[in-house]
Amino acid sequence: MLAVLALGCAGYAMLQSLVVPALPTLQHDLDTTPTGVTWVFTAYLLSASVATPIAGRLGDLFGKKRTLLVVLAGLAGGSLIAALATTLPVLIAARAIQGVGGAMFPLAFGIIRDEFPRERVAGGIALISGLLGIGGGLGIVLAGPILDNLGYHWLFWIPCMVIVATAVGSMFVIPESPIRASGSVDWLGAALLSCWLVCLLVAISEAPQWGWASERTIGLLAVAAVAGAAWVVIETRTRSALVDMQMMRLRPVWSTNLAGFLIGFGLFSAFVLIPQFVQTPPSNGYGFGSSVTQSGLFLIPSTLMMLIAAPFSGRLSRTYGSKVPLVLGAATTTLAFVFLAIAHSSHWQFYAASVLLGIGVGFAFASLANLIVEAVRPDQTGVATGMNAVMRTIGGAIGGQVAASLLANSLLANGYPSEHGYTVTFVVMASVLAASVAASLAVPGRRPHRAHLVMLAEPQGSLE
Repeated sequence: MLAVLALGCAGYAMLQSLVVPALPTLQHDLDTTPTGVTWVFTAYLLSASVATPIAGRLGDLFGKKRTLLVVLAGLAGGSLIAALATTLPVLIAARAIQGVGGAMFPLAFGIIRDEFPRERVAGGIALISGLLGIGGGLGIVLAGPILDNLGYHWLFWIPCMVIVATAVGSMFVIPESPIRASGSVDWLGAALLSCWLVCLLVAISEAPQWGWASERTIGLLAVAAVAGAAWVVIETRTRSALVDMQMMRLRPVWSTNLAGFLIGFGLFSAFVLIPQFVQTPPSNGYGFGSSVTQSGLFLIPSTLMMLIAAPFSGRLSRTYGSKVPLVLGAATTTLAFVFLAIAHSSHWQFYAASVLLGIGVGFAFASLANLIVEAVRPDQTGVATGMNAVMRTIGGAIGGQVAASLLANSLLANGYPSEHGYTVTFVVMASVLAASVAASLAVPGRRPHRAHLVMLAEPQGSLE
């Protein structure tokens, strides 16, 4: 069961990042503009952000296996359409369909909580949660070789085969959840959630092109603020709310979500900064002139360390509580950017920073979902972990765009950012991640004990 869930979650995470190094190739092959091709990434981001908490709630209400199979069908269908696409509108539509796969993570967390032996819940959740970072790094690494040897269509054919295999495996090895939430679907809450998320993420994604002070950017941010406020008010007063606001106000929940937002901010900025830095020609006074494929190699240590750190984080969670690996992860990720701000003139320095980044994100991402699961009822697992995943996604979107905007403000005459611009950006990211350490320390500490692990595995009736 864990292997099937891990395979699908890794496929989704790879699809999120595979296209990032491929955007220049897609722009050329599809004969579009830089602004147009960015929607290949933005559409996926928007769809995933909206679908993740909604599908997580549907899983809590109607069964996690049933909802998972629907999500996998959408992800596989979107990947098939993308693999066959020859025009930009079709590819963007396919990416929007693929984004539904973001719901795999909260559904997987719920299935693990419902079905696994109580002593293996923390480790299983840690591995799946860590795959969001592992798959993202792996996508950056694999994009270059796939583009060089197979072409951009295979960026989607390979994940499509992975997702189909996951769907077949899910039908046979995953039982339907015995735990269901009561109530109905809050469609008004879902609509308002979709509205403010879309407005916020479109504003963030397009701000570098439109300008952060442009009327469109400010207008969308204003609509997002109004819709978000209305969403909170309505969800507070609705009996069958999509997202329980009392749950969101719990200190373990809001502090964990804040930490996830800040750590996501740093991780996705690294996906922008490291490849772009190492691809810069040395004639600019810095950079290594690496190709897309070679630049991906700098993230291999990060991906490997995430793969090692995520399961180890689960062991730490069982022994010392999930707060410990979160604090360690946030601090190590901060150290990676501090190191890059000080030293970035040699290959080994980037490899060393990549190792620190992988250890930090592996620890932190793996512990985030465990902290949420420990804080909420079993029938809230899907929507609660879904909102945590959305906070990571929003943080990642803002982090990537802030990094790009900071570099854009330090362009040299030849169009490349200055080395000082990179140094400033590394310092800013280190400061944001230092704030994530503070947020992690604000999470209430709790050392797991046998009774608590029994609670994680028992149905809601036993809890009551």
